Amino acid sequence: MIKLSHKIPATPWRASSTWSFRPRMILPLVVGLSLFGVGEGLLVVSHWGATPWTVFAEGVARHAHISLGWSTALISCVVLLAWLPLGERPGFGTIANLVIIAYVLDLTAALVPTPHNYLIKALFVVGAVVAIGIGSSLYLTTGLGPGPRDGLMTSLHRHFGVSVVYVRLTLEVVVLIIGWLMGGTVGVGTAFFAATVGFSIGASLNAVDRIVGRFRQ
Repeated sequence: MIKLSHKIPATPWRASSTWSFRPRMILPLVVGLSLFGVGEGLLVVSHWGATPWTVFAEGVARHAHISLGWSTALISCVVLLAWLPLGERPGFGTIANLVIIAYVLDLTAALVPTPHNYLIKALFVVGAVVAIGIGSSLYLTTGLGPGPRDGLMTSLHRHFGVSVVYVRLTLEVVVLIIGWLMGGTVGVGTAFFAATVGFSIGASLNAVDRIVGRFRQ
């Protein structure tokens, strides 16, 4: 049985503050954010539905009569404002999140051809959830500041003592429902992502914790 971690483990590459960047943090930060971007890109390429936050952005774009890009940026700004009462502050990783994920997402969508076989589509969706889970577990443990949405997740986890697994799952389901009601496109890949990404992150955090623990022995 796969064990889930209900907290973000301490790692040798964890920063003392969100702006105290060191060379040892480059690999987990860049690899983690790149994997996240690859996962997002695989979902887009599968044509089986985007992530819940993108579905939400589609709904906002439809009603606000703006592009999907502007809608996504607007949502990110609102989420960042929601950090303030929770005591979360942006850091180096927050900026890296905005740049690297967007770049890798575009690159993946441009280079990876759309599959026509249902089995390959399913593998893309599963692979996307696994990649996003591993990517999240790596860049969150750098302590350089999460992205807007993950910052909301970790601050709620810290303030209310609820597992990051269940906080992430709840956030994904809520924005998915709101986005769908507002006219966003929902597919089987969207539903699978919303139902499993929290557990993917929890399992990946547990794996990171165990690997770090073995090196410390």
